[in-house]
Amino acid sequence: MLAPPRTVVHRAAGLWALERALQRRGFDRVAGADEAGRGACAGPLVVAAVVLPQGRRGEIEELNDSKLLTPAARDRIYDEVVARAEAWSVVVIPPGDIDRRGLHVCNLAGMRRAFAGLAVRPDYVLTDGFRVDGLGAPGLAVWKGDQVAACVAAASVVAKVTRDRIMQELHTTYPQYGFNEHKGYSTPDHTAALAAHGPCAEHRFSYANVAAVERPGQRRGNVGVAPGEAARVPAQVGDNVAMEGGPR
Repeated sequence: MLAPPRTVVHRAAGLWALERALQRRGFDRVAGADEAGRGACAGPLVVAAVVLPQGRRGEIEELNDSKLLTPAARDRIYDEVVARAEAWSVVVIPPGDIDRRGLHVCNLAGMRRAFAGLAVRPDYVLTDGFRVDGLGAPGLAVWKGDQVAACVAAASVVAKVTRDRIMQELHTTYPQYGFNEHKGYSTPDHTAALAAHGPCAEHRFSYANVAAVERPGQRRGNVGVAPGEAARVPAQVGDNVAMEGGPR
């Protein structure tokens, strides 16, 4: 039997082209996952997974990579995604887990948990930037996936908005760090606050800049499995995305 023809999806084809190509090959429910907070030295790592409806019901006009959107636009798109998605899931991983298990391990586990937490089982999964095994469905790691696949972009917005709101809440407990402004990333203001006050329980003590200012008897965050609502490997995908295989 001849193999089905190879499908090539060009990045210039738009944010929905990859999912539509997969759906034409019989993968009706395409789930995307992305995370927020990898580069922060304080606060949780947040991972989200989203399945958008097929066709125009899943199209959200302003949808884009969360990093390219204003906070106001992210909030609007977040509301649309959670209202219109066929399924969505969020996992929040606290700093203590990151210190104990490592960022990459937590990221992979978070993506598995986010996909597992979806109310529907995806037929195909897309991840941003690196491969995640053990998902129970065929999948593809897509370089800059949040700028190429709508479901990954939607997941990036859900993860980012969720994490930003958590950091806003943490600001009320730890106003001296300015979490409401820098969201736990290592900005000059955050670095100055760390030097002045030392780290708090929401900092990642395994990070060199936090460990450098840790004080004797400093109270670290709890270590455990985070409740969830539901060494980074480069992606083997270039400027265009190639898919092989037909309907299941």
